[in-house]
Parts: sequence; C-alpha cells; structure tokens
Amino acid sequence: MIIGNIDDLTAKDVVTSEAKFTTMKVLVSPDEGWEGYVMRVVEVGETGYTPKHSHPWQHINYMIEGNGEIMIDGKINNVKPGSYAFIPPGVLHQFRNVGSGIFKFICIVPKEGHIY
Repeated sequence: MIIGNIDDLTAKDVVTSEAKFTTMKVLVSPDEGWEGYVMRVVEVGETGYTPKHSHPWQHINYMIEGNGEIMIDGKINNVKPGSYAFIPPGVLHQFRNVGSGIFKFICIVPKEGHIY
C-alpha cells in the first residue's frame, strides 16, 4: 500500500527543446507496485507547453488546476479543472497553459510511455 502527498515529491523538469516550463512528479509506478502503468502529475507554468508529439500508446488525463488547451490531431480543445481526455495511440497532441498560474493535470500512461 502506498499513501503519500504530492508536496513530498520532487518535480523533474521535462528537458527537451520542444517543451517550456513543464515539470512532472511520479505518484504511482511499477516501483510502487502498479505493474505496467505510471500515474504522474504534470505542471505547466504560465505560457508553457508540453512537447508536440505522438506515440504508439494511449493515455488518459484529468485536469486538476488552471486553464489549458489540448491540441489533438490539430484540433484545439479548451480544458479546465474537472476536464478529462483520452488520447488514442498514434495521435499528435500537446498540452498548453493558456491561463495565469499553473496548469496541472494527472497523466496515466503504460510503463513504456514514461520516458521523462
């Protein structure tokens, strides 16, 4: 059993020229016993964004703070706390902070999708 608090975790910068002001914290992964999946929280600072990318696995997201947009296959979707998204495999996508303050969301990927 794992019980923790996000404030006790260290954020890791998403280091790529295709991302801006983006960090990630891993909440639960195979290291904690969830075989095959990783649950992480992504924080995108003001004017920041994640890399525009696609990959062969799906993932799910739940927005918990701030205002953002998700580009999925060229379509811009506005999101806010309480919004959720399923990103299919092979689809070009990107998350952007379009508000003030932090844009924060949960991202659950298969283990092979945790590349940062």
